Amino acid sequence: MPKTKVLVVEDDQAISEILVYNLEKAGFDVFKSSDGRDGLNQAQLRLPDLILLDVMLPVMDGTEVCRRLRAQPETATATIIMLTAKSEESDQLIGFSVGADDYVTKPFSVRVLLERIKALLRRKSKITEDETDVVTRLGITLDRRRYRVTVDEDIVDLTKSEFRLLDTLIRQPGRAFDRSELIDSALGEDTLVLERTIDVHIRALRKKIGEKSEAIETVRGIGYRFREN
Repeated sequence: MPKTKVLVVEDDQAISEILVYNLEKAGFDVFKSSDGRDGLNQAQLRLPDLILLDVMLPVMDGTEVCRRLRAQPETATATIIMLTAKSEESDQLIGFSVGADDYVTKPFSVRVLLERIKALLRRKSKITEDETDVVTRLGITLDRRRYRVTVDEDIVDLTKSEFRLLDTLIRQPGRAFDRSELIDSALGEDTLVLERTIDVHIRALRKKIGEKSEAIETVRGIGYRFREN
């Protein structure tokens, strides 16, 4: 079963490292960003289940990032916890008004934060219907919980990288991803490979899904996308 994905958007390196270390230790799949604009881009690319979002960020502040995340269908359901040094009630109300699920004031206990994260995710999992984990488009069904892909109800055996690649593409049909984005998504941001490596994975994925291979379109000069219709 795939791990819960968490994106940490925090410009304080010391806090970011502490959060990443403890979240990974707790079993989460963690990504990080240090400014608001990149954090928004990372969220759109990786579609995390949970976002820890600092308010005072360079380039774009956390409140605006939260507002934009809630306005986009592919990120609207992510759990968002805002982190800030501000403890005024008015600041918290602003955070909740733009769609934050929780608001944590610095300094905070990492242990308590982890328990709040787990509680929020449990609560949301009871509310959220299965379709957030299961996506079906053009005869291809991807199930995150069972880590299974079927084509017209026939099970397709994919590698972890192929599964993550398809997961990225199928959840945002019509969006063109460049090769570097797909490498980050499918292989991990710390993976040092040539961009053309993603072409090898795409060819293997297309071969495995057979007659549905046309669902994955080549965007000349850029990369790939999942066909919208």
